[in-house]
Amino acid sequence: MEGNLTKGPILKTLTKLAVPIMASSFLGTLYNITDMAWIGLLGSRAVAGVGVGGMFTWLSQGLAAMARMGGQVHVAQCIGRGDRERAHGFAQAAVQLAAFMGMAYAILSLLFTRQMVGFFQLADAQAHAAAMSYTRIACGLIVFSFMTLTLTGLYTAQGDSKTPFIANLVGLATNMVLDPVLILGVGMFPKLGVVGAAIATVTAQAIVMSIMIVGIVIQKKENVLKGTRLLAKIPREYLQGICKIGIPTAIQGMAYCAISMVLTRMISGYGAEAVATQRVGGQIESISWNTADGFGAALNAFIAQNYGAGKNDRVKKGYKASLWTVGIWGLLISAVFICIPEPIARIFFHEPKAIATSVEYLIIIGFSEAFMCVELTTVGALSGLGRTRLCSIISIAFTSARIPLSIILGGIMGLDGIWWAISSTSIVKGIIFTCTFLWLTRKRR
Repeated sequence: MEGNLTKGPILKTLTKLAVPIMASSFLGTLYNITDMAWIGLLGSRAVAGVGVGGMFTWLSQGLAAMARMGGQVHVAQCIGRGDRERAHGFAQAAVQLAAFMGMAYAILSLLFTRQMVGFFQLADAQAHAAAMSYTRIACGLIVFSFMTLTLTGLYTAQGDSKTPFIANLVGLATNMVLDPVLILGVGMFPKLGVVGAAIATVTAQAIVMSIMIVGIVIQKKENVLKGTRLLAKIPREYLQGICKIGIPTAIQGMAYCAISMVLTRMISGYGAEAVATQRVGGQIESISWNTADGFGAALNAFIAQNYGAGKNDRVKKGYKASLWTVGIWGLLISAVFICIPEPIARIFFHEPKAIATSVEYLIIIGFSEAFMCVELTTVGALSGLGRTRLCSIISIAFTSARIPLSIILGGIMGLDGIWWAISSTSIVKGIIFTCTFLWLTRKRR
């Protein structure tokens, strides 16, 4: 069977699936870093505005995770059991949900843009205007992102991570060309600034989605997405199955973003440079978390198929191999952030105050990178077992602790206290998630 992950050497099978996903995650990181590098030339106010608008695209990804995770886990488990008919049913339902939720989120974003941006109470008029423009475009056409995320998950569930990688590679190339052209204005193109960045991102997402759809049609190999009908009625069985797995993941993602929004509002009291640092710092940090999330997605499909096939030994061995891989990667990122933060900060910032703030952020966050990588990978593993509710409870509980911790530590240490609140909770979550998975698999044995 094409994409069968229940046979063959474990590390080789995982690596073959994970490498294209991790490469796609790197491309996602480059998307964001490319935007920030070019927008950084417009000043920290523009970066802060895009940072606020980016919060709402991040919030949408939490909602999109319902269709993606619910569809990916069920499709992979059905394939592991050899039930291709039900795998197709879950895949079609996931795509339909993604399209519907993407359009609903876009409409609500366009209707309430002013209220959404107003939540952050940006005192600077230029930053506020940038946030309004970026949010209207990026969220108004968010359906491309919803579809891309869900299709990526469904391809991965079948053991095909190459097609999403190719699609993302083309999308990155498009984004890298359009960014300087539209942001700064080149030749006949006017200087659009933040608006240009939003247009470049949305265009790249539309291209990625289109390539994956074309791949379904032209590929000769079996694909559970073939014959998908967007307007067909969703059977209650498939809808309930996706919601049962996907809703906890969606709540977790959206809660995580909502908590970050509250923290951003607190950070905005320290000035536009602080908000810009949080935004850019998050993009720099995505070098580690995008990689871990990509490996977690591969591990999710691997564990779901093997769990569906009843091969629990492969589940445990696959997790341990993944844990070592992402742990070492996280340690390397930690070393870079702690040892050479200033050269990294100078790539994105040009004002001395913004550079100093960014350096402090990178050093403090650097201590938690390995733990964050382990956390994200373990979330993928637990979700493959269908334990998304447990993941949601643990993640929301300890991520929520960042708010009171920020209030306490912020009162003592200022802005650095907020950075330490974020870093320390990541360390705790990494430890707890690892212990939880090991306990569950030992109990299951």
